[in-house]
Amino acid sequence: MKKNDIMLKLVYYVPDSHLEQTKTAIFNAGAGTIDQYEHCAWQVLGTGQFKPMKGAEPFIGIVGALEKVPEWRVELIVAESCAKQVLAALKASHPYEVPAYDFSQLIEI
Repeated sequence: MKKNDIMLKLVYYVPDSHLEQTKTAIFNAGAGTIDQYEHCAWQVLGTGQFKPMKGAEPFIGIVGALEKVPEWRVELIVAESCAKQVLAALKASHPYEVPAYDFSQLIEI
């Protein structure tokens, strides 16, 4: 992390089978560091749903059918200077064709 780096919050959703794998990959890419602490994250189990359409190659489910699966919502802090590397690590370690994720810029108060 660079001094005066803009901080972002990354939220992503992942099935249980790849929870630890994705966290390890993004931690190794620089995510989850707050001051003198690393590997910081918050996670909660919920239910995700999606319907793979023609041309999709789903990891879970079948094309044309609505699928509901247990998924973890994971939140952690990412310095903007390593956000691209963190995103690449998430995509490489995530089993879904198109992982659901978002970055939000944090403001310091």
